[in-house]
Amino acid sequence: MELWWATEDLEIAGRRYPGFPILLWDTMESCVPANAFFRYYLLRGVIGSKKSWASTGRALYDFFSFLLAHDLDWRNVDRGEAKSLVAAYRDYCLVECKLSRSTTRQRLLYVCKFYEYAQKQEWVSRLPFGYEERSVRREPGFLSHVDASGGKSMANDIMPRQHGTLPKFLSMADIKVLLAMAENPHHRMIIRFGLQTGLRREEIASFPLAYILDSDKANSPERNIRIRLDPNDGHGMLTKGSKPRDIYISRRFVDDLRRYAVQIRGERSSLSDTKHKPLFLNQFGAPFADDGKRIERIVREIGKRAGIKVHPHMLRHTYATHTLVALQRTRSTVEPLVFLQRQLGHRSIHTTMVYLHLINELADDAVLAYDSELNDLGVA
Repeated sequence: MELWWATEDLEIAGRRYPGFPILLWDTMESCVPANAFFRYYLLRGVIGSKKSWASTGRALYDFFSFLLAHDLDWRNVDRGEAKSLVAAYRDYCLVECKLSRSTTRQRLLYVCKFYEYAQKQEWVSRLPFGYEERSVRREPGFLSHVDASGGKSMANDIMPRQHGTLPKFLSMADIKVLLAMAENPHHRMIIRFGLQTGLRREEIASFPLAYILDSDKANSPERNIRIRLDPNDGHGMLTKGSKPRDIYISRRFVDDLRRYAVQIRGERSSLSDTKHKPLFLNQFGAPFADDGKRIERIVREIGKRAGIKVHPHMLRHTYATHTLVALQRTRSTVEPLVFLQRQLGHRSIHTTMVYLHLINELADDAVLAYDSELNDLGVA
């Protein structure tokens, strides 16, 4: 098999698609089923981001290469053996290639989507996988008014089960050390922004200057200012799936951002003849490219100097965990998880519920610390 990436010459319905995946047989002929699937799955709005092009292309390339190496036909879904083609590929990834469960799951996701498309096209009579009921980890009694599943969900039966690995977050002590090591004021503000908004890396990189300098927000009397993240408002904001949402930022931090924009950002913006829309600019006065990959390196390098393993998404986890703790302590009339789901832009509240388990860890640490202090007093 050969996997190629299209040049500017690839034109579909009047638009050019450089970087689009193209799968070829060893004879250099088009792998028609895979390429038809790419056009269907990646160009018709099912996938809202070009970032999925590479992973989808590599997943189908690897799957078809596996089939060729073992002299298997992808259409043979009724092969009369207990293990299906897709299950055999799953075991190949996990056992022979020793890929992680998450990487294997991602590849299988695209392979299964391919077969669903193939069934619609009547290329195969049935799917080489099924669905089974699996238990879902839930907080007992929590949000029972919105969850009627009884702790069960339907899952693809060839998908390896996910291990319950919890996301890592920074303690307040870690945060202080990290910010102290961020001597560059631009880098320090980027880290603060991630910690105080919970935005994704690409959202930080594209966050518009106009959102901060909006006079309507400046005159608002509320302690927390609502900011609309809208990819369609012409300011260049990027969100996952291009879906707009509202976030809330404290007035105090908005004031800090405004001072940063006027006093510090101005120096960098003067390095370029073009007036750029994003709040954060690189050392050349231009926007961060590639969805903010340079921001990834900046945060990791500062963390390395501080002796802390950290990346931008960990700033998001940190915001979510500490915000949820604070909301639960204040006993707000707002449902904490619902607020956090909307702030983070999660499609499902069950994605947000993982932070409940992190809070339980914090609670355990607090109880142990309290018990230790009492024991020390008793000894004294």
